[in-house]
Amino acid sequence: MTVPLTCFTAYDIRGRVPDELDETIAARIGCAFAEQFSAVRIVIGQDMRLSSPSIVRSLTGALTARGVEVEDIGLCGTEEMYFAVFNGEQHGVDGGIMVTASHNPADYNGMKLVQKGARPVSGDSGLQEIAARAADDNWWHRQERNPAVVPGTRIKVHDKSAYIRHLLAQVNLDLLQPMTLVVNSGNGCAGPVIDLLEQHLPFTFIRLNHEPDGTFPNGVPNPLLPEKREATAAAVREHGADLGIAWDGDFDRCFLYDETGRFIEGYYIVGLLGVAMLQQHPGATILHDPRLIWNTQEMITAAGGKPVMTRTGHAFIKEKMRAVDAVYGGEMSAHHYFRDFGYCDSGMLPWLLVCQLMAKRGKRLSEMVNACMTAYPVSGEINSKVKDPDAVIRAVEQRYSDGEKDYTDGLSVSYPSYRFNLRSSNTEPVLRLNVETRADEQLLHEKTEELLALIRAE
Repeated sequence: MTVPLTCFTAYDIRGRVPDELDETIAARIGCAFAEQFSAVRIVIGQDMRLSSPSIVRSLTGALTARGVEVEDIGLCGTEEMYFAVFNGEQHGVDGGIMVTASHNPADYNGMKLVQKGARPVSGDSGLQEIAARAADDNWWHRQERNPAVVPGTRIKVHDKSAYIRHLLAQVNLDLLQPMTLVVNSGNGCAGPVIDLLEQHLPFTFIRLNHEPDGTFPNGVPNPLLPEKREATAAAVREHGADLGIAWDGDFDRCFLYDETGRFIEGYYIVGLLGVAMLQQHPGATILHDPRLIWNTQEMITAAGGKPVMTRTGHAFIKEKMRAVDAVYGGEMSAHHYFRDFGYCDSGMLPWLLVCQLMAKRGKRLSEMVNACMTAYPVSGEINSKVKDPDAVIRAVEQRYSDGEKDYTDGLSVSYPSYRFNLRSSNTEPVLRLNVETRADEQLLHEKTEELLALIRAE
């Protein structure tokens, strides 16, 4: 007998509570995860959602009953779980579970899993096997009937000092200059970390939606939504701030605003961070995703680095970073990965490094990105619901058959003056389009409209 588990995605576990994810399902997944990787010590963290504490209690109870030691790090961001796992590897930590649904609505929750060394668990590295095991009633009943002779213990570790020290060690604190920063945590988990960092930094923080609150009193913490951007932008203008920063719920993504309150697309930040990392590691390899590439490639090459394109998605980027020893990898979706952070994504290091770069160059963020935005204007990611994504991609490929093609992730087609990437969603019948040109806003508009007409006609 098996039970249907609809909460598994290509990269993690995400579902509506309690219909798709509840305490029992979480317990089954946790035990299946421990068995898959023969884990005897697991880190567990949780976000601010109202359902997170009960899911963690169920997870902890099921794991300790089967002899697993649980290191409970409490309310935190996903990167804090990553840190506890890769930092604790030498002390026997075998993996980690973060209970979070990131930027999803309040009635959702989920789980992000990593194995030893904070290596990702995805569809290609154990997630499918975990799903199959967790759905197996016979397996679960055997688990319930055969608890460990010696139960595991739960250890609370809520001291964040090692994590804070690690973040600060990635930045040259002597370079930083006094600045005013607007920080919008979206009532997610970033606020407590900002409070701990503040005492070490020469910054004045203007706090918005700072307290973790699982009722989401100010709406879903997703700064990618245009309607969620104005609060941060307005505060930057009101306070004359040097920079605005906003995070999603588990702060694994970081979004920046310049001193005018303008939202800066994550694409342009990838190039900046790549250059910042090359200053510390000359000649290093920098990874980027295939959706938008020209600005990143130009900046990295000019700074003496080696740009390498890889598939979108944290599991692919982390695997490739290890394979080519990249010091940094960036996605236009505002995920930023660092070799010295266990090859994991961090939402705290990007803004710290941008502040360092601003101080070192003596320039505002707008001055550092204006030329890039003019040289390579972009459409932003545009989603279209379609009945048959594969058929649409084939039609687009045929229409633009004279362009230079790349299939690293979806379909990329390049011409001398413009290029685009079209890729399918992993979870829904949606196509995601990104277009960029070489310093031609009119061509950008024309080609974007031309492509959308073709995509939406199918």
